[in-house]
Amino acid sequence: MMERQTGLGANALIWFGAGVSLAEILTGTFFAPLGFADGAAAIVLGHIVGCFLLFLAGVIGARARRSAMETVKMAFGGRGGQLFAVLNVLQLVGWTSIMIYDGALAAGSIMDAGHALWCLGIGALIVLWIRIGILRIGPVNAVAMTGLFLLTVLLCVTIMGADGAAASAAGETMSFAMALELSIAMPLSWLPLISDYTRAAERPVAAAAVSAVVYGLVSCWMYFIGMGAAILAGTSDIAQIMLHAGLGAAGLGIVVLSTVTTTYLDAYSAGVSSESIVRGISGRTVGIVVAIVGTAAAAVYPMDDITGFLYIIGSVFAPMIAVLIVSSFVLHDDASERAVHGANLAVWFVGFLCYRGLMIVDTPIGSTLPTIALTMALAYAVNKARGARTTR
Repeated sequence: MMERQTGLGANALIWFGAGVSLAEILTGTFFAPLGFADGAAAIVLGHIVGCFLLFLAGVIGARARRSAMETVKMAFGGRGGQLFAVLNVLQLVGWTSIMIYDGALAAGSIMDAGHALWCLGIGALIVLWIRIGILRIGPVNAVAMTGLFLLTVLLCVTIMGADGAAASAAGETMSFAMALELSIAMPLSWLPLISDYTRAAERPVAAAAVSAVVYGLVSCWMYFIGMGAAILAGTSDIAQIMLHAGLGAAGLGIVVLSTVTTTYLDAYSAGVSSESIVRGISGRTVGIVVAIVGTAAAAVYPMDDITGFLYIIGSVFAPMIAVLIVSSFVLHDDASERAVHGANLAVWFVGFLCYRGLMIVDTPIGSTLPTIALTMALAYAVNKARGARTTR
């Protein structure tokens, strides 16, 4: 789906658009019960961890010139990689639905045209973005991102100028560890996608770094907006804040543009991942189908609480990237030609169980860090025991 090479500016615009998201703002509202200091610490620390992993995943794909799911085959084999491609497509269908749902809900609060109609309109714009294509979207994205940046700054100023500042906000309590997981999980959700864009970069490592840094900074900003809205403005309803501040048309622009520029990446990458499952399939066509399915699901099903969805993403993709990092950077192994790398798949499953178990225990440092440490150590030990050689 991508032949020509992309520059650093194009990659920065792509990941700026990915970071500006209603889902990220809404997730930020969950941090309010921690208070500003602890909430900010959880947001920043979580994004440092998550975006470092995002960077490593981007480097692997950029150097190999392979899509995200094709790089996974380097650690898990052809069939093993297809398992994660299927899981990734399911994740992306879920994200597409959630993003369209959130966008339509917020847009409907500003201008009541009916939830289904807003879903249809946003879905149509996503299809248009896919039709234009990632390599031709640059000029459109530049205009959209400039407008989106200015509108988001206006929203941020509006929230921070609200009355009613407080140390914390009332609501469901959340431990620091769980907040840390929610902060790590958002960059992790992009981890199975980043190589779909860095693989065509002119400067592989620089593109991966720019992508991770830009996304991390913008995502933190969105989390802070959400947390600030809940603490300072006393509400998690971003649409209502926009209305009360007189940002009717501007607010609508934020909602629609941010939803389209983020969800486009989900649907597009679902198409790219499908190419790793079925040879010869049109990724662009699959991306359009995913956008249509997501639009229909968003119009029919309620999707208000996504925390459980984020934790599932973390439990699947945190141990996956841990195995991939060891395989690529330490063992320098490439199992792409094998059907299944059984040992690495078994190690991933142990990591998956570890993550789920640690969620019950609720450790002070969350589930992701200990899971990744254990999975990396286990992947190295198992492969060395099986005779995998480290080369230089």
